[in-house]
Amino acid sequence: MDHYASLWMFAAVCLVLMAGYPVAFSLGGSALACAWIGIQFGVFDPAFLHAVPSRVYGIMSNETLVAVPLFIFMGVTLERSRVAEDLLDTMSVLFGGRRGGLGISVTLVGMLMAASTGIVGATVVTMGLLSLPTMLRRGYDPALAAGTVCASGTLGQIIPPSIVLVLLGDVIGSAYQQAQLNMGSFSPRTVSVGDLFMGALLPGLLLVGLYLAYIVLVALVRPQAAPPLPAEERQYSPVQLAGRVIRVLVPPLFLIVAVLGSILGGQATPTEAASVGAVGALLLAGLQGRVTLAILREIMENTTRVTAMVFMILVGAVIFSLVFRGFEGDELVRDLLSGLPGGGFGAMLVVMAMMFFLGFFIDFIEIIFVVVPIVGPPLLTLGLDPVWLGVMIALNLQTSFLTPPFGFALFYLRGVAPPELTTGQIYRGIVPFVALQLLALGLLAWWPSLATWLPRVLYGE
Repeated sequence: MDHYASLWMFAAVCLVLMAGYPVAFSLGGSALACAWIGIQFGVFDPAFLHAVPSRVYGIMSNETLVAVPLFIFMGVTLERSRVAEDLLDTMSVLFGGRRGGLGISVTLVGMLMAASTGIVGATVVTMGLLSLPTMLRRGYDPALAAGTVCASGTLGQIIPPSIVLVLLGDVIGSAYQQAQLNMGSFSPRTVSVGDLFMGALLPGLLLVGLYLAYIVLVALVRPQAAPPLPAEERQYSPVQLAGRVIRVLVPPLFLIVAVLGSILGGQATPTEAASVGAVGALLLAGLQGRVTLAILREIMENTTRVTAMVFMILVGAVIFSLVFRGFEGDELVRDLLSGLPGGGFGAMLVVMAMMFFLGFFIDFIEIIFVVVPIVGPPLLTLGLDPVWLGVMIALNLQTSFLTPPFGFALFYLRGVAPPELTTGQIYRGIVPFVALQLLALGLLAWWPSLATWLPRVLYGE
C-alpha cells in the first residue's frame, strides 16, 4: 500500500505542475496533502516531517549552493551589458565572408555566452532578439536560422559554468554518498560540482563541433540557404579588425578562463570562482560604461527573483522527497530499477527516457530536485559512474529542452521571433539539431570516457 501511495503522489504532483500552479508550492503542497491523507489512513509516519526544518537549514547553509546567485548575477550582468551583441557583430565580420559564416558566428557566440552566463532562457531570448532578424534579413533559410539560434542558445545547459550543472552536481553528490552508504561504505567518496564541470566540458565542445559541422554541410549542399554577408558590411582593415577582436573578444574570454580555469586547476571551488565571475562581469560592464544605477538595480532585482525561485523550489522538493521516502517510494524505485534487464545500463536507459518525457512538461529545476534524488541512489548503487551519469542527465535535459512540440526553448524563441517566422519553420529547423543532440548522447553513452577522462587526468585517479 505504502509503495503505491508514493506513485500516486508523484502522479498528483505532475498533474498539478502541468495545470500551471507555481512549482515550489505544487511540490510542497501536494506532498503535505498526501502526507495528511497517509496519516489519516495510518500508512505514513509523521516523524518524517520533523526532519523538514533541519533539511531546510542544511540547504541554506550549503556553501556549494552559494554559487547559484553568484552565477546568476554574472549572467544577468553580462546580458545587460550587451556583450552578446558586441560578440555577434565581431564574429560576423570574422566569418561572415564565407557561406554559413553567420550561422557559425551565432553558434560560437552561443558557446561563449553559455560559458559566460549559464542561464539558458536568457541566452535563447538574447540570441533570438539579436541574431534571428539579422540572419533572416541576410537571406538565410528561416528554418536553418531558427534551428541555429535555438540550439546555440541552449548550450548553457551543458557547457560550464552552468546553473544546471551547479544544481545537478550538488544533488548527484548527495545521491552518490547515499548510494555508498546503502552499499555499506561508511567513508563515502564525494563528487563535487567541479567534477561535473570538468566532465561536461568535452561533451559540450563535442556538441558545438557537431553544430558547426552541420552548418558547414548545409552551406556546401544548399549554398542559397546560408549566403555570405555583403562585402560592404565587412570593410575593415586588418589593423581595425584585430583591434576590434582584442577589445570585444578578449575580456569575456579572460573572464571565462578565470572562472573555469580556477575550478579546473584546483585553485578555487565553484563558489569562489562564481564570486570572481560576478565581480569580473561587473567590472567588464563598468569599463565599457554600460552600468548605471538603474541597470544595477534591475540586475539585482532579476538576480534576487531567479535565486528566490530556485531556492523555494528546492525547499518544496525537500518536503516532497521526505514524504516520498515516508511512503517507501525509494524502496519501490530501487526494486524496479534493479529488476530491469541490462543491469545498470538498462536501468539508466529507462530513467533517461522518463526524464526526456518529463522534460516536455516540467522545467529542468523540478526534474533535478524531484526526480534525480529518487532515481540517483539506485542507479549509482548499480555501479554507474556519478560524473558520467550527471553529464548524461544534463545532456538529456538539454535535448528535451529542444525537442518539438513542447520544448521550452522553442517557446522562448517563438516569443521573440519576427511574425514572418512560423512555428512550423522553427520546428522544422530544430529537428536536425535534436538529431545531433541524440548523436552526442549516444556517443557519450557508448564512450563514457568523454565525461570521465578529464576529471581522472586532473585528479590523477
